[in-house]
Amino acid sequence: MFYVFFRGVFRVLFRSVFFLRAEGLENIPSEGAVVLCGNHTSNWDPPLMGSPLKRKVHYMAKAELFDVPVLGYVLPKIAAFPVKRGGVSKESIRLSLQLLKDGEVMGIFPEGTRSNAGGMGKKGAASLALKSGAAVIPAAIIGNYKPFRQMKVVYGPPVDLSEFENSGSEGLEQATDKIMSTIRSMVKQHESK
Repeated sequence: MFYVFFRGVFRVLFRSVFFLRAEGLENIPSEGAVVLCGNHTSNWDPPLMGSPLKRKVHYMAKAELFDVPVLGYVLPKIAAFPVKRGGVSKESIRLSLQLLKDGEVMGIFPEGTRSNAGGMGKKGAASLALKSGAAVIPAAIIGNYKPFRQMKVVYGPPVDLSEFENSGSEGLEQATDKIMSTIRSMVKQHESK
């Protein structure tokens, strides 16, 4: 209930202040495990990437944010859970895999820090997808969050990682590169429109 309320608030906010347009919603599976991977430009990215969707999106958030008054109360209610800075704890990985096993959607920014798809991707998203069999949906966030200038989020078709199953650490790196190059090309393609 709390999640639905806040999703509605963010939808109104993003549409009225940033004229948000969402494209490719048909690429989001209506059920089953999904790893939703986006470029990371701002702290606004998680609600912007998740609010157009009918499905609940779960996110990892920096553990320190849960110590901030009010924010620490709200985050768990909007499907965020803490992760320690500098690395993902076993508990966070276990919880992420369980959510995917339960057919949920995990929102992940593979770069791990804000760079607008210009940085190297970390292997977590690919690892979770390969271990869980989740669909990998790339998302491109276009715009710079200036009020009354259009923002756009584009959801692409699933990225096929089947060639990297059981291929060890090198395969994980290649799978990560494939996810990141897909996101980069989507950003480049839609920025030029």
